[in-house]
Amino acid sequence: MAKQVGFGVIGTGIFGVLHCRVYSQHPRAKLVAVCDLDPKRAKAAARQYRVKHWFTDYRKLLAMDEVQAVSIATPDFAHKGPAIAAAKAGKHFLVEKPLATTLAEARAIAEAARKAGITAMVDFHNRWSPAMCKTKQAIKKGQLGKVMMAYYRLSDTREVPVKWFKWSSKTSVLWFLGSHCVDTLCWLLEDRVKRVYAVSRREVLKGLGVDTPDFYQATLELEKGTCAVVENSWILAETEPSIFDFKMEMVGSKGTIRCDASHHRLIERYTQKEAAYPDVFVMPEVHGEQLGFAAASIKYFADCLAAGKQPTAGLEDGVENVRVLEAIERSAKTGRVVTL
Repeated sequence: MAKQVGFGVIGTGIFGVLHCRVYSQHPRAKLVAVCDLDPKRAKAAARQYRVKHWFTDYRKLLAMDEVQAVSIATPDFAHKGPAIAAAKAGKHFLVEKPLATTLAEARAIAEAARKAGITAMVDFHNRWSPAMCKTKQAIKKGQLGKVMMAYYRLSDTREVPVKWFKWSSKTSVLWFLGSHCVDTLCWLLEDRVKRVYAVSRREVLKGLGVDTPDFYQATLELEKGTCAVVENSWILAETEPSIFDFKMEMVGSKGTIRCDASHHRLIERYTQKEAAYPDVFVMPEVHGEQLGFAAASIKYFADCLAAGKQPTAGLEDGVENVRVLEAIERSAKTGRVVTL
């Protein structure tokens, strides 16, 4: 593989633009083309990042010889088509989490990539979070002893499902945020979920015209004995100083670790209109350069391709993630414990 990899980006929404920005700045990547169903958005991304080629049909992007790899940043329920097409075209791909929103689709994507022999990765960027990496180090060093219980909360204000996207009713906070929680827990503990029990409600968002669950609360039992509670909500008040709320606690036989990745108060801003905790970890820009752990995972994928290495967070992790999320969804619908 050449030292510089030619990339295309499929989907130029909020996170797709982040991929564009990273590839346009990274020395081991070259942004060749962008694609979006909305021609105005595709053209705007191409202009902003000085890309000659833009499309509304990802098949045309995949037909370009200069494109060796793609980022798939379409809505989570629309990953299967571009991912399988990319694999069949011999293009490596980085796909935003979750890999898919059904286990059947996740397995189909993984099988297409396996048959094509291409390199693929799911963008579980919390694995690059400084807080999560410090937590993993503490666990591996035995500082917590055996992790007995865990609590993981990742929620958004209602601005995200109501104002950010037009497709919120086609997904849920479980797929949008719970995918991060489940993957991060399994990665931190190097374990698999064996049993889940979950509850969910639909009321607030439905009243706002978005027919999707307000929240999920799930209890997960892992194979090595850890019991974890995962909470995801899309109905936090829009007056919150941070658009997301991220708290985590792990209690072990020898110690405890707690993380506040959203309200850490490293910087606080107060004006006549709002109180805010500006982002300094996820995707901040410093002197025009895209930094943060959400960018680090994208850079890592480009580096792996340039060096001919297999990345972590492969599609097998993506399939396992979807398997657990489907079980949580099933438990919430039936009111029963689901054993995986």
